[in-house]
Amino acid sequence: MKLKAVLVEDEANSREILRNYLAKYCPSVTLLGEADSIKQGVAAITEHKPDLVFLDVEMPFGNAFDLLEEFPDRNFEVIFVTAFNNYALDALNNHAAYYLMKPINIDELIKAVEYVAAIKIKEGELTGKVLKSSFAKTEGKITIPQQDGFQVLDVSEIYFCKADDNYTEIYLKERKIVVSKTLKYFEEALADFPFVRIHKSYLVNLNEIVKYVKGKGGSVILTNDKELSVSASKKATLLSHFKS
Repeated sequence: MKLKAVLVEDEANSREILRNYLAKYCPSVTLLGEADSIKQGVAAITEHKPDLVFLDVEMPFGNAFDLLEEFPDRNFEVIFVTAFNNYALDALNNHAAYYLMKPINIDELIKAVEYVAAIKIKEGELTGKVLKSSFAKTEGKITIPQQDGFQVLDVSEIYFCKADDNYTEIYLKERKIVVSKTLKYFEEALADFPFVRIHKSYLVNLNEIVKYVKGKGGSVILTNDKELSVSASKKATLLSHFKS
């Protein structure tokens, strides 16, 4: 798959190195534009509408996160390229697809580009379509611990589970219940059923998903019309469970 890309980096030498690496080792990437500032980066992205942006973190008069704020509903993937490792968590929270450290390791660069290409291919296959899960219909029951004992739930009745600190909200067909267990607990409890973690806050019944919508990490729409965000780090895993 061909990926249209924009490079935002304030150091001319770093731009040249990455430009040469992409030409030599990543022929699937077509570099449409370059920028050496936040303002120019916003303009280049707006003009070229890329699939992928290679983005330095620290730049004059702002940083990468200032640029990303200009695209709240972006459809492009981001590969951070930086000499600093202290922005990794911020990058994750901003739905970065990959985090490359300078000096750039060629194998890591190839891996990052292939990762983005795989996401875009799968995303293109599924966007705007009703999805079919690779799982069979959910069947089975689980027990939910309560102060005075436990409650038995039919797994097929669960739309999704939502984290609330050390509690979990379980959204059912007719009601919602709150349990004093973490979302991680339910991720493990439902491991044998078609549930997938799509975000740090959401564990979703795959059989209730009817549509995937592109965006930063994207989002899913459920049979009850509820829309839930998908984090970039979970997108590839989610899409791998569906076919068009």
